[in-house]
Order: sequence, then structure tokens, then C-alpha cells
Amino acid sequence: MPDEYTLTRHRGKWSLTFRDGNRRLRITTGTTDEALARQRARELWQRRNAAATDLLADLWPVYVSDRAADGLERKRFAFHWKGLGPYFGQMVGSAITREDCRSYYDRRRREGYSDSTIKTDLELLRACLRRRYGAIAPSIWIPPSSPPRDKWLTKEQAREIADMAETPHVKLFIIVALATGARSGAILDLTWDRVDFAQGTIDFRPPGRVQTNKRRTVVPMNARAREALETAHEARLSDHVVEYGGKPVGSVKKAIARLSERAGIKFSPHVLRHTCAVWMAQADVPMQKISQYLGHTSLRMTEQVYARYSPSFMRDAGDATEF
Repeated sequence: MPDEYTLTRHRGKWSLTFRDGNRRLRITTGTTDEALARQRARELWQRRNAAATDLLADLWPVYVSDRAADGLERKRFAFHWKGLGPYFGQMVGSAITREDCRSYYDRRRREGYSDSTIKTDLELLRACLRRRYGAIAPSIWIPPSSPPRDKWLTKEQAREIADMAETPHVKLFIIVALATGARSGAILDLTWDRVDFAQGTIDFRPPGRVQTNKRRTVVPMNARAREALETAHEARLSDHVVEYGGKPVGSVKKAIARLSERAGIKFSPHVLRHTCAVWMAQADVPMQKISQYLGHTSLRMTEQVYARYSPSFMRDAGDATEF
């Protein structure tokens, strides 16, 4: 599939211009009105790149290309296609049933995949089919959400693992994760132009990235994070905050797993994010602030997971039952 197009002027009218292999192509929208041209360009682009058939193997690349145009990374979709492709790839999208989804869930569970991974597989399948069929898309069965994880670190444990981290980029990752509650991908994507030492803020929102359910936010840096960031900034070899050998780091999962085993403290990148939120709740930070800090899409989500850690969250309700 060709790369995404750009909107350009040609002979007074707007055209969509793109490369297809070694060729540079242009299709006119037939209008001088930019807003109308953008609408027509998207329709023309979708028609040009419509799936060859309704097999999921043909629908999926079109869906991924559309999401990539919104700034999402293709590697995420490639990971989930490794599971979806062999099972659903040769099925007609409109014919996929809820029973097919349950069967897929059972198969992936036998292969050792977690409920959350399989749930994301099926959510992406649903989104792909909705893009193609709209309101008449087939109903996709989605497994229920897993119970909230309850593993979090004490501040003594956090200090211990940060002190034991020998590799600078792993130490920096741990400190930033505990201080900001940001997701692993947001930290690894972070570049120095979004670290504002003057204002004391860290902006995890890369330019051009469309906000998804996994929202990224702007958060303040605490004293520990500032010290670590200032040290890393002085020694920087690239634009990325977390780097190794002057190059961006794709993942810290293996390094974190090794450190976890060496320290005898079970934790993962997600546990660091969860720990940050638990500490805030234990300090009676209002749920609304925690929700915004973490980039949650709803306050209800925050309350369901973290309210139980707050000493005063429902104290007034308990006081009301005194007799």
C-alpha cells in the first residue's frame, strides 16, 4: 500500500499527492476550497486503498494504514496480528461470529497468552470490522476485564531497586516511571524538547499523535526526577531521554526482569506506574487529580482501582453510619 498522501496545490486547485513505489502521483480534488478538498481527499484515498476482498487479511492492512495516518505506531498492530492473522485471516469479516471469538480466546489461553493481551487482540479486531462495516459490523465477543493488579512497591523497595540499577538508562526509566506514572511507551518515546526544566514539567504527548484511550499527559517533575533528568541531559547523545549507546531504547522489559530477579523484588514497568498511583492515593491526593495525572479516560476507572488505597475516600460515608 502506498504511503500517506499530502494535500498540495496544482493549477489553482487542491490535489492529493503521494508516492507509489518510485512513482509520484497526484489526484485532483476538483476544488479550491481547502476544507472541502480535505474531505474529498480522504474519500478518494479510502476508495483508492479499499481492501481487495472482505477477507480479514485484506481488511487489516487498510485499517492499520488508517490508524498509522493518525500517528499510531504500526508495530503495535503487527504484534496483535501475529495472533489474529493465523486464526481470522482467511475469514470473511462480516461472517465472523461471537463463537469464533470465544474459540480464539480458548486457543490463545492454551498457548499461554494473558487475558489482557487476548482482550486487546479482539478489541482491535472489532475496531477493524467497524471501520469496514460501520453500524452493521458483526458483534464481537470480548472477554471481561481482568481484576485490577494489586502489586505495588513500598518506597523502601523503590529506593532499593533504583539504587541497584547499574545501567544508567534503566535507572532513569525507573525513576521517571515512579515519579510520573507514565506508561512504558510514553517514557521511551520522550524527547528532550518536551522536558521543560524552567517550568518543571514533562510533556509525554508527542507532536501529531492522536489521543487514544491510553492518553498521555503533562506532569510536574519532582526533585528526584529532576536530578536524574538533569544528569542524563548533561550526558545526552541523542534527542531521546532514555537512550543506550546514543540510540532510542525499544523496550526495558528484559532489563527490568533481570533487575527484579537480582533484587528479589517482583516488579515490571506496569507495577512502577501502578505504584506511583497507589502512593498518591495513600497520600489522599484527590481521585480527580490522580485520574488526570495518569491520563485515565474516566474518573470512574481511577476510583475503581485506587480509591481503596485512600485513607479518607469514604470516611465521611462511614462516619454517617455512627449510632
